[in-house]
Amino acid sequence: MLLIDVARASSEVATTSARLAKIARIADLLRLADGGDDVRVVVSWLSGELTQRQIGVGWASLRSVPDAAAHPSLTVADVDARFGEIGNTAGKGSQARRTELLAALFAAATGVEQTFLRRLLTGELRQGALIGVMVDAVAKAAELPAVAVRRAAMLGGDLPAVAAAALAGGQSALGRFTLQAGKPVGPMLAQTATGVADALERLGGTAMFEAKLDGARVQIHRRDDMVSIFTRSLDDVTERLPELVEASLALPVTELIADAEAIALKADGRPHRFQITASRFGRRGGKAAEQHQKLSVFFFDLLHVDGIDLLDLPAADRIAKLDAIVPATQRVDRLVTSDPERAKAFLDATLAAGHEGVMAKSPTAPYEAGRRGAGWLKVKPVHTLDLVVLAVEWGSGRRTGKLSNIHLGARDPETGGFVMLGKTFKGMTDEMLAWQTKRFLELADGPTAGYTVKVRPEQVVEIAFDGLQTSTRYPGGMALRFARVVRYRDDKTCADADTIDTVRALYQQAD
Repeated sequence: MLLIDVARASSEVATTSARLAKIARIADLLRLADGGDDVRVVVSWLSGELTQRQIGVGWASLRSVPDAAAHPSLTVADVDARFGEIGNTAGKGSQARRTELLAALFAAATGVEQTFLRRLLTGELRQGALIGVMVDAVAKAAELPAVAVRRAAMLGGDLPAVAAAALAGGQSALGRFTLQAGKPVGPMLAQTATGVADALERLGGTAMFEAKLDGARVQIHRRDDMVSIFTRSLDDVTERLPELVEASLALPVTELIADAEAIALKADGRPHRFQITASRFGRRGGKAAEQHQKLSVFFFDLLHVDGIDLLDLPAADRIAKLDAIVPATQRVDRLVTSDPERAKAFLDATLAAGHEGVMAKSPTAPYEAGRRGAGWLKVKPVHTLDLVVLAVEWGSGRRTGKLSNIHLGARDPETGGFVMLGKTFKGMTDEMLAWQTKRFLELADGPTAGYTVKVRPEQVVEIAFDGLQTSTRYPGGMALRFARVVRYRDDKTCADADTIDTVRALYQQAD
């Protein structure tokens, strides 16, 4: 299969708003594939992932690339192999060698292919080919029921592999994607509720409320004395978390698959900042890493135990089995209630303990692996700040030609300037994108043809965010977590924006 076919399909999908049209276009592309390997790679790419996950290439590596080739010649297999070679290049002179390999790849690519590759490598391939669209496209290409493909994908935790099997072997080939200890499963995800009362109403009047810890979600697999630990994105981090392995081996079972949260706690039981927990996931070295900052583990769901699958059981039954094997000190705090006041008190107590909020779960809901099920709702307080736009970046995909990713700054009363706290492109409607493109071109303070357009610091924007984290990237030493636009504040001037002192106070409250 030629890369040009994938690049053109990606471009067409990005400019198509209709879901069915996206599905049909991707299905047509998959039918052109030369074999299972091509299918696996294409599904991965159109989902915005390299098969290698990371190869050490970002925007800085792509600032200058060779002129585009006149005619397409690259194949999917060739490009995937080149990505692998770039990612595996290490040691002395590796940076120069990666630059050389990347230049050779882009020199062989046409203009359309270069655009696709650039967006793929920088994580900017926002074309609307989300997991649900991809599952339906695979099903359509293979002429199989979407429910069968979706089930295989959630149990196998690997849609590209499921796609390759479906197109090569039909429905019978999907039978090998079963729940197995040691093989990660796509985690169930949650929708959002506006508060505990909203959650109770949406869940039928009664809910299991659980503390939503500000840690890292993990999936723990055990078979006899073999333990595997996977992240939410299904990366294997077993060797980095020996204390979680030890805790899993202490449970009175021989086989299990469980959902849990790993978190770094202070001596008083309050959580460290999220980066402390996250740093353990980037460290290697077993006991040496553990001694740096020990993690605690809290289990909150059970998918399989001693040969019995629990996915389709009601949540209340799964939790009962979990409680029977996991000590109370290693389970998340939980409250089952239909009383909004008790639920609110539980939320307040959880927040006071330094955690993110609560999860509200239907006692009757099954475990919908790999899906954002209606049976799980997250309730978190929303923080907002009025910040000033300092610069803005040109968008890609559906946002090509629009100024999209905005740079956010807080006012510094001492210097009269602004301190950058992060960027965001989230929360923007099509109407907002059109407005801000016009507005920021009017405020441009320099060239507008480059990737980033500096603007005069005049436009105030209300930003919602989930918290603040330590950052070495920005001069204030802090960065917003999960920032998104609420609205532009034309009723405020930059003199009315929140100050860096206000932001520091919020940051210090989390300590």
